[in-house]
Amino acid sequence: MTDFSNPKFNRRAFIATGASVLAAPAIAQSVEGSEQDGQIVRRNASSFRALEWQPYFDSLRNGAILVDLTSRALHYWDETETIYKLYPTSVPLSEDLTRRGRTKVVLKDPEPDWRPTPSMKERNPDWPDYMPPGPDNPLGVRALHLTWTYYRIHGTHDTRKIGRRSSNGCIGLYNEHITELYELAEVGTQVLLI
Repeated sequence: MTDFSNPKFNRRAFIATGASVLAAPAIAQSVEGSEQDGQIVRRNASSFRALEWQPYFDSLRNGAILVDLTSRALHYWDETETIYKLYPTSVPLSEDLTRRGRTKVVLKDPEPDWRPTPSMKERNPDWPDYMPPGPDNPLGVRALHLTWTYYRIHGTHDTRKIGRRSSNGCIGLYNEHITELYELAEVGTQVLLI
């Protein structure tokens, strides 16, 4: 029988546990990906890093949002350069659903409702024609509408989508992150998707 009051046992257990905890991030980062629905899902923790705004924007007038589709990250800088935020995102499922370039926030929607686009309805005829705001709404708790028709930066109730190619064109954030970004961004905030 093991004597748990023995100081040597406790010290050894502590050291062994500490070593395994320290090794866990290295082991987790070494995983290339896993198979899901017959496809390899790549993890991208190593590419999630802070960026400077200057290579992407001429100024921070009205603030700036950079969405890096490769690293699946959204960067936000406020106009005064005192606030910088970095959020993990979901990105479009495929290249044909992906849009890149410059746009801006044209509407802040505090309770988004959802209607599938015509192409979404064509691909998924069983989807409903409309969903009101609420826990089942695919746009989560907040949405930032862009100048591009149908494109949004929005929340999601399905947290499994974040960090993956899982959207029909929009950029998804955890609900707590879109709530924070919604308060920081304003109508006119410049947006660049790369």
